[in-house]
Amino acid sequence: MQEIRYTEDEIKSLDWREHIRLRPGMYIGKLGDGSSPDDGIYVLLKEVLDNSIDEFAMGFGRQIDVAINESGVTVRDYGRGIPLGKVVDVVSKINTGAKYDSKAFKKSVGLNGVGTKAVNALSEYFKVTAIREGQAKWAEFQFGNLQKESKVEPSKEENGTIIHFKPDNGMFRHFRWVHEYIEQQLWNYAYLNAGLKIHFNGRVFQSKNGLLDLLEKKTNAEKIRYPIIHLRGEDVEIAMTHGDHYGEQYYSFVNGQNTTQGGTHLNAFREALVKVVRDHFKKQFDAKDIRESIIAAVAVRVEEPVFESQTKTRLGSERIAPDGPAIRGWMSDFLSRELDNFLHKNPEVAKELLKRIQQSERERKEIADVKKLANERAKKANIHNKKLRDCRYHLNEKATEELRLASTIFITEGDSASGSLTKARNVNSQAVFSLRGKPLNCYGMTKKVVYQNEEFNLLQHALNIEDSLDDLRYNRVVIATDADVDGMHIRLLLLTFFLQFFPDLVRNGHLYILDTPLFRVRDKQQTFYCYSEAEKQAAIKKLRGKPEITRFKGLGEISPNEFGGFIGEDIRLEPVFLPEDTNLDHVLDYYMGKNTPERQEFIIENLRFEIDVVEETNEAAAVEEAVGVAGE
Repeated sequence: MQEIRYTEDEIKSLDWREHIRLRPGMYIGKLGDGSSPDDGIYVLLKEVLDNSIDEFAMGFGRQIDVAINESGVTVRDYGRGIPLGKVVDVVSKINTGAKYDSKAFKKSVGLNGVGTKAVNALSEYFKVTAIREGQAKWAEFQFGNLQKESKVEPSKEENGTIIHFKPDNGMFRHFRWVHEYIEQQLWNYAYLNAGLKIHFNGRVFQSKNGLLDLLEKKTNAEKIRYPIIHLRGEDVEIAMTHGDHYGEQYYSFVNGQNTTQGGTHLNAFREALVKVVRDHFKKQFDAKDIRESIIAAVAVRVEEPVFESQTKTRLGSERIAPDGPAIRGWMSDFLSRELDNFLHKNPEVAKELLKRIQQSERERKEIADVKKLANERAKKANIHNKKLRDCRYHLNEKATEELRLASTIFITEGDSASGSLTKARNVNSQAVFSLRGKPLNCYGMTKKVVYQNEEFNLLQHALNIEDSLDDLRYNRVVIATDADVDGMHIRLLLLTFFLQFFPDLVRNGHLYILDTPLFRVRDKQQTFYCYSEAEKQAAIKKLRGKPEITRFKGLGEISPNEFGGFIGEDIRLEPVFLPEDTNLDHVLDYYMGKNTPERQEFIIENLRFEIDVVEETNEAAAVEEAVGVAGE
C-alpha cells in the first residue's frame, strides 16, 4: 500500500475565491443545469435579489429591474447604493458587509456576508456599480478576480446598486434559464413585499394584498371550501383555506426567503392550527383530519435567522429573536387570538371548516382497513428487491446536501428498459422503479384506488409518500418511458397519478421527464446522438459518406454503456411545473375525463407526420403543455 504523505507541504490555505470555486456546494447547494428550481443559477440570482429586497424592506427603493438574456443577468435596485469606498470589498472580501449589525438590517435574509461573493466567484464575468448621492463607482471581475475598477465619478442616475453577472459555463455546464422558475421566484418576492414593483423582461410583478394574493393565485375559487382567511400581525402573516385536494399544501417564507423545506415556523403553524381548531370546536379531532386538504401561506420575520443550509430552504431558529420568545409559543399565541376571533366573527366560515374536517375524518376511516392491507401487501411484495433498485444515498449516514439534491428515482416500464437503466445508473444517487404494464387511468377516483391498485401502492411506498410528502425519499422523481405512442401514454397516466393524488410533488419541483436521444447517427470516426429530426439532419451533414442511422424506439434498445452518458453529468431533464394560472381540475377533466368531441377534434387537428416515424401529438404532449413541461 502506497504511503499517503501528510507533511507541511500538504497543508494549503485557499483564498475566498478558490474556496468557493472548489466547494461551491457549501455556498449554493448543487450546481445543476437550470432544469431544477433549486439549481445553482437560481441561487445566484436570489443572492443578488435578496440584497435589493433588504433595501426595500428598510424603506429604500420601491422598484427592482431584472433582465436576463444571452449576455447575462442584470439586477438594478433603487436603494441607497453600496458605500462607494467599499464597492470592491463588499463583493470580493468574505465576511464583509453591513448585516452583522442587526440595527442596520434587523431581519435580513442573509447575514453571513457570503451572497454576492459567491456570485462573483462563480461567474465568468461580474460587474458591480453603485450610485450614491450624485456619485458612482464600478468594478469588473472575472471568476472572482478583480480586472478593473473606476474612480468615484459624477452621476445623474438615481441612487441604487446594479449587479451584472454571467454564470461560469464551465461550472454550470450547459445551463439554461427556465423563466417559469424565475417568474415564480419574483412573484414570491412581490407577495412578501406588498407595494414593491419588479420589472422582468417586459413584465411587472406587484402585489397589493400580500399572501392573500398568493393564495388567490394558487387556488381555484370554485374548489375552495370557504373564503381565504387572511391574518396579519407583527412579524407574521398567514393566509389559509381548505380545498378538495389530497394532502397539505404550504407556501412558507422567512424574512422574504421561500423556505421550501419549511422549518420551525411551519411546524409551529401546523401544531398551533390543530390546537386552535380543537379548542374552538371543543373536540379532539385527529390532527391529520384538521390539516387534510389545507392550503396555507405562512410568512414570518425572524431576527438573526439560523437556516439549516447556506441555501436557506429550512429554518432552524427556535426563537423569534436571540432574546425573544420561542417560535412555537409565539405562533400559538398569535393563532389562538387571531384565528379563534376570526372563526367566532365568521360562523359561516367556521361551519364550512368543520364540515371539511368531518369529511376528512369519514374518508380516513373508510380507507383505514384498505390502507392497512395495502401496507401488508407492500411488505410481502419485497419491493426493494423486485420493483425497486435503490441507491446508496439512503444508507449513507453522512450524506451531504449535494448528494440529497442529486438523489433521483427513474420510473420506467418493462424489464429491458429497467435493466439498461439499472446497469448504467450511478448507484450512489440514482434508483430505478420498474412498472408492470400500463398504469390505471385514475382521474376522478378517490385515494382509495392508490391503496387498492398494486402498482400505485408499490410506487407510493417506493417514494415513501403514503403518509406525507415530507418523507419523500428522492429529490427528483423522473418519468422514463419509451419514445413512442405507448411510452407517451404511460407518461400521461403517470402524470395523471401525480397530479391527481400528489400535486405538491409537482408544485415543489420534484417531477421530471427524462429526455433521451431518438437517433444515433455515426460512421467509423464519429457518433452523434440526436434528440430531434433537426439534430439528426444536422449530424448527417457533418459525416462523410453514408452514415449508419439508428432510431431508438425503446429505452431497452439503448445499451447500458450508451445510457450512462444520457443519465450522467449531461442528463437532460424536462421539469414538470404548474404555472400560476393552471386550472388543474380543468386540465385533468379535459384530457383524462370522458371522451368529448372537443378532445377528439384536438387530437385530430394535432396529428403530425415526420420522415422516419409517424408520431401522434396525443394527450400526453397536450397535458405537458397545459401543466408545464419546460423544453428547450
